[in-house]
Amino acid sequence: MYRDRTVAVVIPAHNEARLLPITLAGLPDFIDHIIVVDDASTDATAEVALNHPRSEIELVRHPENLGVGGAIVTGYRRALALEAALTVVVGADAQMDPREMSSLLDPLVEGDADYVKGDRMGHPQLKQVMPSVRLFGNRVLTVLTRYATGYRDVRDSQCGYTAIANPSLRRLPLADLYPRYGFPNDLLAKLAEQDQRVVDRPVSPIYDTEISGIRVHRVAFPILWLLVRSGLRRWFRQRAFRRQVQVNCDPALAVQIESERPTFTSSVRSTS
Repeated sequence: MYRDRTVAVVIPAHNEARLLPITLAGLPDFIDHIIVVDDASTDATAEVALNHPRSEIELVRHPENLGVGGAIVTGYRRALALEAALTVVVGADAQMDPREMSSLLDPLVEGDADYVKGDRMGHPQLKQVMPSVRLFGNRVLTVLTRYATGYRDVRDSQCGYTAIANPSLRRLPLADLYPRYGFPNDLLAKLAEQDQRVVDRPVSPIYDTEISGIRVHRVAFPILWLLVRSGLRRWFRQRAFRRQVQVNCDPALAVQIESERPTFTSSVRSTS
């Protein structure tokens, strides 16, 4: 448990037999449940999870590949069944520092957030560590995600190191979330629709041994479509709200519309 809350960690894994042991070995002792979701791997990913000595590990296997978002949703459903108070997503590819997990959990425990995202953009070594193509793509998608969701201060829309509180997880339409690489963008859009409080916390970019399976031409257009769709839905919601205010002739609501945006709190990493 972490500060008297049960914690589940969801690990989406596809062909990660080499790096999954590193990820599992580094997880903090306070974790109550480790849910490894094998997304139809063709290597020994499942065997690594099954043979690991940590008793908290349970394996869920997909008979066919559903994508990283689909694997996370499966893990989320299992975390809900286990009634975990807090659920963290950690990649199986050893890109996330498990020592930073507590900083993601603290805003949830303290009641300051419903969902916490890792933020790699403020790290002093970012340009030396993150591949330039991914850095550029991340920045472009982050700007578009800001406009699509209303979370104007989000700095790292694509970071998969996240934590969510149980009540917020229960409210999410899990079956409707995009199952592949646009998952974090679609999830932010769904959170915005529910006026959930999103907070970011600095985390480290790690790319030393990871080999990306992302193909830009295959993921760019689906993500762009998701963002356009989310932006249009947000615009229609705001327009309907404005019409209702005009009908009610309520000046206070008119002021609210002018400042309308989901709550997002950004924390900047100190470089001292």
